[in-house]
Amino acid sequence: MRRLTAAAVATTGILALAGCGGSGSAEAELSIGSAYIPQPVSDMAAGFLTITNEGDAADRLTSATSDVAGQVTVHETVDGAMREVEALDIPAHGSLVLESGGNHLMFEQLKRKPKQGQKVSVELRFAHSDPVTVEIPVKPATYTPKTGH
Repeated sequence: MRRLTAAAVATTGILALAGCGGSGSAEAELSIGSAYIPQPVSDMAAGFLTITNEGDAADRLTSATSDVAGQVTVHETVDGAMREVEALDIPAHGSLVLESGGNHLMFEQLKRKPKQGQKVSVELRFAHSDPVTVEIPVKPATYTPKTGH
């Protein structure tokens, strides 16, 4: 499998990622933007980003890993209640938004607490597309994005 490193995410907010598939088959065409992690104040942290799919096929975010955490889990929030899920859908010609108060990544068992200004390397895995490694910037604990979410 192909692995793309996206140091440019912090500056451009976009990473193009073409999905896997045979010739003539519909594919997901994913891009990652608006990624950030608020500086953690405990032994856990949350991660937020938007995955946009310009392709003709849906995909799913199935997992994530990071060297900063013992475990990274995918969570959904429904009616204010957070719960771990196996995957989140990324519709064809749509987006999956991971945002504060909604669906998100949880960085558990932090090996170190990343500080504001640093970047955290995170590998996102999908049901159909190749994995991608994103360098996510650490923002102040109280950071609220002005656009993108």
